[in-house]
Parts: sequence; C-alpha cells; structure tokens
Amino acid sequence: MNTLFRHVDTVRQILKLPVAGLCFDSRIDPHDIDKTYRYFTKPHPRYKVIRNKTIGAALLDLGRYADTPAYLDAIQGKNHGAWHARRARNRGYVCREIERNDHVDDIHAINTSLDVRQGRRMDQHYLDKVTQFERLGHFSYYGVLNPEGRLVAYANVGHYGNFDAFSHLIGVRNNDGIMHLLVVEVASRLIESKRVRYLMYDTFFGAQPGLRQFKRILGFQPFRVKYSKQ
Repeated sequence: MNTLFRHVDTVRQILKLPVAGLCFDSRIDPHDIDKTYRYFTKPHPRYKVIRNKTIGAALLDLGRYADTPAYLDAIQGKNHGAWHARRARNRGYVCREIERNDHVDDIHAINTSLDVRQGRRMDQHYLDKVTQFERLGHFSYYGVLNPEGRLVAYANVGHYGNFDAFSHLIGVRNNDGIMHLLVVEVASRLIESKRVRYLMYDTFFGAQPGLRQFKRILGFQPFRVKYSKQ
C-alpha cells in the first residue's frame, strides 16, 4: 500500500509541473536536429511509458527576464547563482566563447580531473584525448579561464529551435564559483539576444541532490515538456 501511495504522489507531482513547448527546427541542421529529436523523444530507459527528456526537464525560462540584470536579481542572495558567479569574477576568472582546438590539453585535463562525477564513473569518451575538435555551426562553445589564462571549465551549447541546450558542461573541482559563472554567462547572453525562449540543462529526475540544487540556484525549474518538430 505504501508503494501505491508513493506512485500516486509521484503522479500528482508530475501533473503539477509547468508545461513547456520545445520545438526542434530541422532547418538549422537537419542531421543533428533530427538525431537529437529522436533521442529526446524515445522511450525512457527505465520508465517506458514516458519519453526520455519529457518529465522533469531542467529548463531556464529566459522569457521571464527582460534583461540580464532582471535574471541576476532573481538569483541573488548568498550561495545563490549570482553570488557564486560574482565571487569567481572577483577571483580573476573570465568567461568567453572559445575555439576548443586552442585548448586541447586543458580540455583533456578537465575531463580526466575526476574519476567519478555525480556518483558515476566518467564515460570512456571523456577519458580518451581528443586532438582535433569539429566545430558545429549550430553550437556555441564557452570556456572559463583562470587568472593565468588556463581553461578550467567549458560548455558546449546547441541551438535546436526555440531552445538551446547544454550538451557538455564540465570543469575542474574547486570552490571558486567557476561553474556558476559559466552558466550565468551563457544564460545572460541568450537573454540579451532574445533568440530562444528556454535554456535546457538535462533533467532534474535522476540527478544527484547537489546537482539539482546547483540548477535551482541558477534559476532552472523542472518542467513537463511537449516536443514538436518542423
């Protein structure tokens, strides 16, 4: 009976989630857009009755913010996203768009800096050194540089339609706020460009508590997503 009550409570929580319509635009890059759409909408690996990235998608609703200051105001307060990002800047870190091929060694060092992240061992493709990166036209590539100019975190952000999504977001482990700075900078640029409505950072369900908290203090919320493609 307790199991039944838990299932009923889970369904109630799901039904309370706000709904977002995410539209894939195949004209951007037909091959990658179609592949990503199939991956997002295929049956969930554990719960076959729902689609893969549908329930509890971690979205930042960029349309809520008139400009970057409005976004930063929403994530103010000690130990919130803007506070951590400001701390990183005060310590000399900068975030900017990068050419990944200028940082091959640093990217490999970041990828191999920890054996386990979020309770899981790093996938082999992170451990194998990539010596030449392909630049996809519908992607933007961001990095955080330390005061010595060394790359310590990076993000690959894909443009898919009315939303952008992180495909990679990874950095060395320190307590300087570099990952908060990276996300804040990406979100701020998207808010100012007004190109998309949402920024996606995978899902809340299945993420470790620390990662869920990281997303929340940067303004992400769990959504129930309805996908479409044109």
